[in-house]
Amino acid sequence: MEQTPTRDVLDSLIENGLHEINREWSGILLSGVSAGLDIGFGPLMMAVVLTLSQGGFGDLTTELLLASVYSVGFIFVILGRSELFTEHTTLAVIPVLDRQASVRQLTRLWGLVYVGNIAGGVLFTLLAVILMPGLGVVSPEAFEAIAHKLVSHEIQWLFVAGIFAGWLMGLLAWLITAAQETTSRIFLIWIVTATIGILHLPHSIAGNVEVLFGLVVSPAISPLDYLTFLLLATLGNAFGGAIFVGALKYGHVVRGAN
Repeated sequence: MEQTPTRDVLDSLIENGLHEINREWSGILLSGVSAGLDIGFGPLMMAVVLTLSQGGFGDLTTELLLASVYSVGFIFVILGRSELFTEHTTLAVIPVLDRQASVRQLTRLWGLVYVGNIAGGVLFTLLAVILMPGLGVVSPEAFEAIAHKLVSHEIQWLFVAGIFAGWLMGLLAWLITAAQETTSRIFLIWIVTATIGILHLPHSIAGNVEVLFGLVVSPAISPLDYLTFLLLATLGNAFGGAIFVGALKYGHVVRGAN
């Protein structure tokens, strides 16, 4: 029986997921650190826009610019093929659903990628906060504003909005696998991550950098704010990517083939 295009996408996701699951732990960790570093350019560009723009959050033109530059870090990470936790909540769960990998292997991959992403984000934050204000294109107030936008909401909002962010990132992983051309992939990354940006949805890895900006430069952002954000955004992202994309798309493709 001839395979459908959706089955081809699923098989490619399974193959990619198995490749990542079976990699050496040091390679996974270093790739995660690289992604955590690279993704920081999106929040940094947001701070630059806020510093140089006459508008702020709530101004339509500024919001559109912020959403667009937010996608920069994701373009660097995804096209550079570094390991991003929110992609693997979808990619790596599919081989487990297909019974070609174990939950233990999935947990190992998630843990290594996540730790690497967070460590890379911490390093990027320190470099940006120390070095960038001296260039005159970004201000500490901009760093604080970006962080406050994410931590000023109620706790339940962080989890629910995190589900939507994880859902969108899982959908992006599926779409990127289906797309063939680099130009198409750049457009898909931009449209999906700019949507996350303009809705101010909490992405655990990019948001790690955003909230750390505020934690480092402002007493208004506390360590508890940071840890609460990171926990709820991570749980929401994992749930959204694994359930709303990984499980549902795997289910409808497999059942549709029977």
